[in-house]
Amino acid sequence: MARPVIITCALTGDSNTPAKSPHVPVTPAAIAADALAAAEAGAAIVHIHVRDPATGKGSRNTDYYREVVERIADSGADVIVNLTAGMGGKLVLDDVNALPFDGSTDLVGAAERLVHIEALKPDICSLDCGSFNNGLDTEVYVSTSGMVREMAERIATAGVKPELEVFDFGHLRLACSLAEEGLIKGPAFFQFALGLRWGAPSDAATMLLMRNMLPKDAVWVAFGAGAEQMSVAAQSILLGGHVRVGLEDNIYRSRGVLATNAQLVEDAVHLVKSLGGEPANTTQVRRILGLKQSSVGQGGLGAVVGA
Repeated sequence: MARPVIITCALTGDSNTPAKSPHVPVTPAAIAADALAAAEAGAAIVHIHVRDPATGKGSRNTDYYREVVERIADSGADVIVNLTAGMGGKLVLDDVNALPFDGSTDLVGAAERLVHIEALKPDICSLDCGSFNNGLDTEVYVSTSGMVREMAERIATAGVKPELEVFDFGHLRLACSLAEEGLIKGPAFFQFALGLRWGAPSDAATMLLMRNMLPKDAVWVAFGAGAEQMSVAAQSILLGGHVRVGLEDNIYRSRGVLATNAQLVEDAVHLVKSLGGEPANTTQVRRILGLKQSSVGQGGLGAVVGA
């Protein structure tokens, strides 16, 4: 029997991709529509950021998240919702002096990063497991060990499954420690973000080493940025992991050809099948990840939106 492989579609992110592609969704209505299209194409999980409709920039506004998840719930679609909890970690320094911070800094504490998670209680939310240089000369993403620990505790109290975001080996060591301490309810769900500048590289040796550091019952997925999206997906499948694609990570279907989220999911479905797997349905995903056996359209997220 073919192994069920989870396909996640990361719909929009928070970088300046709308300026580069008209297919990147910006408004809550467009993000929800892309979520439904991705689910129809074969994604079992949709990973959601929201943006300010007026500026297109990433936002932490709970009302935008609420509109997206309500639209998905009202559709009755059988899809698992994963909301980011990664916004609020951006520290931008002055070009010359470290202080004062640049006005574009968006740095808040653990509780404020989880306002929308605790209000909406999605099936899954991301948890960035460390600080890192993100490739921009004056910008750092800040997620201290204390913040990570507090967020893990609050996410558990909310009854939400954390997706442990790992950009480098130190992040992985911290995430594994949280799982060993029991702060993460098993099976722990890890995501390796590979190929980002100044993070862990996207080669197979790195992925294998990361996989071998995981707890025995862990579930994991790896994704690559830009042109490496599908090659990393293939490596992940072959090494026993799962798949993430989407316009947050890559806006092209092939060289010079802009993609839609649904098209990238279609390509991921083809890849999974060509490598001997089968795209997991939501019932299988819930069993694999230890989620409650319900869907958005059957009283899951839709039942708690507005709670």
